[in-house]
Amino acid sequence: MRKLTCLIADDEPMALNLIESYVLKTPFLDLRSKCSSAIEAMQKLEDENTIDLFFLDIQMPDLTGLEFSKLLPSKSKVIFTTAFDRYAIDGYKVNALDYLLKPFDYTEFLSAATKARNYFENLQSVPEKKQEFFFVKSEYKQIKINFSEILFIEGLKDYVKIFLKGQPKPILTLMSLKKLEEELPAENFMRIHRSYIIALDKIEAIERNQIVIGSQQIAIAPNYKDALMVYITGKSF
Repeated sequence: MRKLTCLIADDEPMALNLIESYVLKTPFLDLRSKCSSAIEAMQKLEDENTIDLFFLDIQMPDLTGLEFSKLLPSKSKVIFTTAFDRYAIDGYKVNALDYLLKPFDYTEFLSAATKARNYFENLQSVPEKKQEFFFVKSEYKQIKINFSEILFIEGLKDYVKIFLKGQPKPILTLMSLKKLEEELPAENFMRIHRSYIIALDKIEAIERNQIVIGSQQIAIAPNYKDALMVYITGKSF
């Protein structure tokens, strides 16, 4: 299983540094940020929206850990850390995975972190229905885009052009190529250039460092070539 991305929020510097040291010595955790308040943590989420696990102090100024936890997406989980055991029941009311009473040692921390790892492992073992389409706004309409119909996507600053099979004109929508890349299934799509994402099953040929899809030839940027060649080698006889 991949590492669990995590964020720590605690207004006590000593506690913050201690939890950071515990996270860094735990092989299956990936620390993305540490914050001295829930307000700061909220700001971090604007840049980092893929946090699996939050270690939250409950009693923080302006916005408590409990209040902040209620703003998190359902896919993210929380382990509360606090010196006040009277908050324990409230913690479980917001569906916390665990609750650590300060001061806690690494053994207690590891037990809670392992519970989180087991939760996410069990979550991955449940087969999810594969998403086959998405919607984008274009020309005052919400247009359905089927993954299977995408040939390639071109990025143009704040816009992308989505080229579809059998469609003479691409769909133009306000979206960054990076954002779209994050949403597309990695097993079906690959970025091969700063400005292009291609549908892997639509590749017809590779010649002179270019991908051929229909009548279109798309240059393969040097920093994306290795990943593409690994894919091609895996599909070659």
